[in-house]
Amino acid sequence: MSIDDQYPPLKPEHSGMLGKCPRCGSGKLFSGFLGIADKCNVCDLDYGFADAGDGPAFFAICIAVVPVAGFSVWLEVSAGAPYWLNALLTAPFLILACLLPMRPLKGYLIASQYYFKAREGRLDELKNDTVDPEVNRD
Repeated sequence: MSIDDQYPPLKPEHSGMLGKCPRCGSGKLFSGFLGIADKCNVCDLDYGFADAGDGPAFFAICIAVVPVAGFSVWLEVSAGAPYWLNALLTAPFLILACLLPMRPLKGYLIASQYYFKAREGRLDELKNDTVDPEVNRD
């Protein structure tokens, strides 16, 4: 019985968004706020495969822009607030709206990589014998 047979597949939204190991669902995924641990402290899953890239930041910005822009426009239209007051009130809201979802989004993306067995693409796996050199591809 392999270690993967011991743990049933967990949905990314059940493990990753909570910062738990994508294999066992109980170990820690993060070693800091956004730092990924080297391995799971329960099932010893190596997190070397984990690479969320810029995905969490992109999604956090896309999620945060609607309420922050709405608040800024509301403040400008309804209260007629000066620009400095609008910036003073909107900037902390923007920072919080971007930072708070970062950890759950990063955990979700990493758990999705494990769940769907996402790996880096490799061109050397293509077979050259399936390409017909006589065919003109212009």
